[in-house]
Amino acid sequence: MNTYSVLNQPTTRFSNRVENYVRYRPSYPSAVVDFFEEKLGLHSGQTIADIGSGTGLFAEQLLKRGYNVTCVEPNEEMRQAGVRKLGHYPGFQSLQHAAEETGLEDSSVDLITVAQAFHWMDPVLTKQEFARILRPGGHRVLAWNIRMNNSPFLQAYNELKVDFAIEGRVNNEMDKEILETFFEPEEMQLQTFPNVQWLDFDGLKGQLLSSSQAPLPGYSTYDTMISSLVQLFVAHNENGFVKMEYETRLYWGGPVKA
Repeated sequence: MNTYSVLNQPTTRFSNRVENYVRYRPSYPSAVVDFFEEKLGLHSGQTIADIGSGTGLFAEQLLKRGYNVTCVEPNEEMRQAGVRKLGHYPGFQSLQHAAEETGLEDSSVDLITVAQAFHWMDPVLTKQEFARILRPGGHRVLAWNIRMNNSPFLQAYNELKVDFAIEGRVNNEMDKEILETFFEPEEMQLQTFPNVQWLDFDGLKGQLLSSSQAPLPGYSTYDTMISSLVQLFVAHNENGFVKMEYETRLYWGGPVKA
């Protein structure tokens, strides 16, 4: 068994956090779909696979625009949450498979997206699988919502998450060398978008508890963490809300439409 499968366990890691994940994790800017259409040449009739789709936060932006999206997710609880959320879209399909073995046919996909999940995947095996399922001229896109650290609130919130983490820090992105190797022989490119959430206290608490590193009720440090979160919210809220700022980052490779 390789290092990724031993350490990450994506099939079970978020199973007890699904409700908070669905309700409080940030979505993605609609401008991402505009980018796919204008710069990558995405158009109706093409096939999209969202790998490591989770509860469908990224796929929903594409489904809203009428695209057909096959969501591939190994965690059954997360996948079922996606089915409940997205099942009414006519272009939606869901499969329980891993990124390294998607269950999709050879040369069957025009665009592959991975949002907030590539760091759970084996990059070598995933690259091989994506090469198998991607049509000639298609694109692979890796996306992350990266929480900023540019305000007193965000600095304090990020410190709180570190202070109460129940395990070592999970790197939410991959290092540049791994990413560049994944896109070879194509040149890796990057596009960024601003992304903002306004959260009341329940939203802030729910988002914190959606993290796999945050202690859940019953854990010895849970009550202390929530007390600290209350103090943080009281100190920084504006009319009952705090501003959670992200930078949405898209990495892609392949030919770019002029």
